[in-house]
Amino acid sequence: MTENLSKKMADFSSVAMNEQNPKYAQAASRVKEIYKTAYDCRSPFERDEHRLLHSTAYRRMKNKTQVFFATENDHICTRIEHVTHVASIAETIAKTLKLNSELVNAIAIGHDIGHAPFGHHGEFILNDIVKRLDICVRFWHEGNSLNFVDNIELLSDYKGRLQNLNLTYAVRDGIVCHCGEVNEKVVKPRDEFCDLTEIQYASHVMPFTYEGCVVKLSDTIAYLDRDIEDAMIYRILSNNQLKEIQQMIQRVFPQHNIEEISPKILSYYFINDLCSNSSVEDGLCLSDEAFNMLRQIKEYNTENICGHPRLQPFKKYATLVLETIFEKLDSYFCDDILSAMNSERRLYPTLTSYFRTWLIRYTDIDLERKARYKCDNKIIYDYKSHKMYRKAIIHFISAMTDKFAIKIFNEIISFH
Repeated sequence: MTENLSKKMADFSSVAMNEQNPKYAQAASRVKEIYKTAYDCRSPFERDEHRLLHSTAYRRMKNKTQVFFATENDHICTRIEHVTHVASIAETIAKTLKLNSELVNAIAIGHDIGHAPFGHHGEFILNDIVKRLDICVRFWHEGNSLNFVDNIELLSDYKGRLQNLNLTYAVRDGIVCHCGEVNEKVVKPRDEFCDLTEIQYASHVMPFTYEGCVVKLSDTIAYLDRDIEDAMIYRILSNNQLKEIQQMIQRVFPQHNIEEISPKILSYYFINDLCSNSSVEDGLCLSDEAFNMLRQIKEYNTENICGHPRLQPFKKYATLVLETIFEKLDSYFCDDILSAMNSERRLYPTLTSYFRTWLIRYTDIDLERKARYKCDNKIIYDYKSHKMYRKAIIHFISAMTDKFAIKIFNEIISFH
């Protein structure tokens, strides 16, 4: 590690996503022109970051699972804290390598905006539903995050009209390509400007920009040490498991044991190693030592933390919660969906109210009410198609926080 510290960091300014980059016009492009005022001095990427920060999906991440479900402990990482960690790590790397920090911040803030409740297990549940009922090919949170920034999240313009976020291509690309399951020692951006909606699965293609690649790597770095820290707070690791992770850490910090240093020191190690070994010619690279350690800690976390027996009962509960909500909403499909929901409004006031609003916003089921809601967003579902109606339910459920999903489930099973 001392040797890494002495190395001169590479200068990536020649490939940073700024106006001198040949790919900039494509990277900064939007599907349609965005409204603006004469006094707005923000860059396109900075503006995207602010649009994401003001979105309701960003706010809901504070009550979405990172690893530990529906946690009541204020010091345990939730999804919103995770994206903040990713943004911090990505900004540090970007500034060190002289990349566009505004772009990495925007991508990082929005990268998990379409994550399901109950973390990756919630994602697996929704994926099982869509595959079983042939709703779509798959549910994957990276693709759903693109769907949310493109179609779901709405923001008031200067006239109070609700419009789609309409983000730049580079931010949208970084979001859908962010998958943190990095299995490559070297990460470099692709050259092709492609239709992002045609990307079929996580890590299908590399990001279009180096800034997107930085966020992809930062996503992995951010969750590795924080998962360990949360597991230590909950004291779910056995003595043997603690010894195993301590041995990994002592490879780079031989004079310390796990009680003396925070697992957060791992972030610093990986950031420094990445910045010390990367170059414009070779791409973003980790040393052999760091890459092997990264893989080993990922395997350790998957086996000992994400797969911990204490989480299994809640996984069964989460499955019951999400499947019950889906089945209840699916039961309303008929020739007059709004009337069907209205007939049970007293039984399920929260569920029917929120889903009715969802349908009005994103379908043409009630254009008069949609106009009263000041919604100028595009229509994305044909509510008369059972398949599309079910897709609307999947997206509605994916927007929920852990707490709200549990609240709706309790409303469904309770008698008043």
